[in-house]
Amino acid sequence: MTLPMPTESAVVTSYDRANFATYASLLDAVAAGVDWRNVTATLFGVDAAVDEQVAKRVFDANLARARWMTTDGYRLLAGLKR
Repeated sequence: MTLPMPTESAVVTSYDRANFATYASLLDAVAAGVDWRNVTATLFGVDAAVDEQVAKRVFDANLARARWMTTDGYRLLAGLKR
C-alpha cells in the first residue's frame, strides 16, 4: 500500500494540487476537534487500529502540508511574493 504522504517541497506539487479538497477537509476537521484517528481513516484510508504510528505520520504530514498551503502554497499559486 502506498501511503498518502505529501513531500516537503518549496513549490506546490502535483500531490498538493490533487489534494486541495482533502487539505480543506483536514483543516476543517481539526478546527472542529475531530479525533485524528477518525480523520486519517476517513480522508486517507489509513486505520490507526492497524498501525497507529503510520496513521499518525500520515495525519501529521498532511496536516503540516495543508497548513503550509494556507501560508505559502497559495501565494505561489497566485504568483504573489512572500
